[in-house]
Amino acid sequence: MAFPERFSRLPEYAFPRLRKLLDVHEPGGEPIGMTIGEPQHAFPEWVGGVIAQHLDEFGKYPPNEGTPELLQAVSGWIARRYGVTFGPERIVSLNGTREGLYNAAMALGPETKNGRQPAVLMPNPFYQVYAVAALSTGAEPVFVPATVETGHLPDYTALPTDLLDRVSIAYICSPANPQGAVADEAYWRSLIALAEKHDFQIFADECYSEIWRDKAPVGALQIAAEMGADPERVLVFHSLSKRSNLPGLRVGFAAGGPKSIAAIRTLRNYSGAPVPLPLQRVAERVWADEAHVVENRALYQQKYALADRILSGVDGYAGPPAGFFLWLPVEDGEAAALKLWKETGVRVLPGAYFGREVDGVNPGTGFIRVAMVAPTQELQRGLTMLRDCLYD
Repeated sequence: MAFPERFSRLPEYAFPRLRKLLDVHEPGGEPIGMTIGEPQHAFPEWVGGVIAQHLDEFGKYPPNEGTPELLQAVSGWIARRYGVTFGPERIVSLNGTREGLYNAAMALGPETKNGRQPAVLMPNPFYQVYAVAALSTGAEPVFVPATVETGHLPDYTALPTDLLDRVSIAYICSPANPQGAVADEAYWRSLIALAEKHDFQIFADECYSEIWRDKAPVGALQIAAEMGADPERVLVFHSLSKRSNLPGLRVGFAAGGPKSIAAIRTLRNYSGAPVPLPLQRVAERVWADEAHVVENRALYQQKYALADRILSGVDGYAGPPAGFFLWLPVEDGEAAALKLWKETGVRVLPGAYFGREVDGVNPGTGFIRVAMVAPTQELQRGLTMLRDCLYD
């Protein structure tokens, strides 16, 4: 059996592709993994106790949209973080952001827009679920460059009117994966105004929002509220994976207009997998606690400083303002990743694996993505070997 034709042009996913590139070669030293964005910092020590306290709830079917307590905890966090009041009816619990980013498009992406095939905008390079979601709804994925010239964020305002008139959804990741760029207030205002003018929805992937260097990133919800935008205009997606070092918990949320959230809840009633109740109980407490987030952020701020010190002499190096990835310039990402693995054992991802070729150009080709998730000493050793191998 072959994939349906609509998926026939999907490139192989990044990590299997990387294994084919690297694993036929012996590492040049003790392997150091700097590929996957899997946080290695400690999660709150009380997590296990909460699960143990609610073990009996593994014997119950969990509510699909999230427990009332979880929705209230998320609502409280949104109010504290962004100053926006959101009732539980405007929030839905998710199995992490990836599930939500996909299923929101399935629930809300129309079959046609102004009588034509809908278009779904996304940055290039980008988180690959955006493209799969677009194809699954029968929309045309439109890859918009997010490069040094555009501040590593896509300039959707520069697209032609004819295209914008058939856009149904625009994905935006801030802080950006892989570059760490942050959409400021002016960017959000411009994008929301564009969405209002051309009647499309913004799906704001903000899962890295709590890891930042100097200043908390502004959020799409708060700017939309300040502008008095249509409540259905913006959906935001968050998770506990990065904020709280709990990628295996698989708990996130989507928040937006009541009609949009009702549609997502309806689809998830048929096709979604609810988060087990003991894990929802953990999430209730984790969203309500900020102390561990502050401690976690401080560790990443130390890593920003470490990377700046080690890589300061690298031409084109720019430390990210947020997130935990380095987006490092090289001549060719695949060649650099292979050289680094064979000579040092350091494992990184070629930037082209996050991008798509448009008009003969893949904007990720000249980069590698480096995840700063390893313990500090291991990170220091890995970055030093990377610098000496690729830039000396």
